[in-house]
Amino acid sequence: MHAIVIEEPGGPEALVWTEVPDPEPGPGEVVVEVTAAAVNRADVMQRQGHYPPPPGAPPYPGLECSGVITAVGPEVTGHHIGERVCALLAGGGYAERVAVPAGQLLPVPQGLSLQEAAALPEVACTVWSNVVDIARLRKGKTLLVHGGGGGIGTFAIQLGKALGATVVVTAREQKHEQLLALGADLAVDYTGTDFVEATRDFTEGHGADVILDIIGARYLSRNIAALAAGGRIVTIGLQGGRKGELDFGALMAKRGSIIATTLRARPVKDKSRIVRGVHDMVWPLVDAGAIRPIIDRTVAMRDAAEAHRLMEASDHLGKIVLLP
Repeated sequence: MHAIVIEEPGGPEALVWTEVPDPEPGPGEVVVEVTAAAVNRADVMQRQGHYPPPPGAPPYPGLECSGVITAVGPEVTGHHIGERVCALLAGGGYAERVAVPAGQLLPVPQGLSLQEAAALPEVACTVWSNVVDIARLRKGKTLLVHGGGGGIGTFAIQLGKALGATVVVTAREQKHEQLLALGADLAVDYTGTDFVEATRDFTEGHGADVILDIIGARYLSRNIAALAAGGRIVTIGLQGGRKGELDFGALMAKRGSIIATTLRARPVKDKSRIVRGVHDMVWPLVDAGAIRPIIDRTVAMRDAAEAHRLMEASDHLGKIVLLP
């Protein structure tokens, strides 16, 4: 088969479409012939040499895909050759075929194409596991989402609204109209507006009960300032740096919590639990049309370098999808 290989860490040109060995399904795994794979910020980090795949994962980038099962390994029940699925991956989505633990498979939601379904597993599992499972977002609470225009952000807006929350997002001004149309209650231009002041003004001084943060160190003190009493900050990205100074007094005054998580390196058992939660709680919302994949554009997989340039420019809205 063919896959995107990173021969040496570097810029987008490091992504090379080349022939590699076919995957074989191990115990508890299936092989999926890839119809589409979505691009995530983690793929860019892997290309740069900052986010290697966990042990045992394929070396090729790609954390989610959709396609058709072409082989079923030992100990797999409930799945069959020819089944249309989408999948959460530890790697390997930028390829014509990939081996996937059966517990990380999801059915293609009703009314969606395989191309559309490829844009859902990673963002759905990331947002649900952090915003709902860990941070306990509920109806009537306020969710602040940083990076509202990306794949994570556009999904978080829709899930937050479906749960009955008030949703505040930070994003460039040119994306605001589309984010408000998706359901955001307030969009803040982070390039010229203080999101702390905007959030507290909009919530009449209450602040955000849950903050989904992709920035890290640069926003640490400001996130605490924007937090409601008893609120939770969930950090899932480090685009603004790894190390910052934490004012414990400010956090204690809010009786707040900071949780930092990753998804990719979790054990299969843990990821399978998250996938089950998404299937049970999120997929009915997708089936009903309350949540839909937001796809900016599709790019040929052999041109993954161009997709990464688009990702790094941050001018896209939602997901960029690769087609083999």
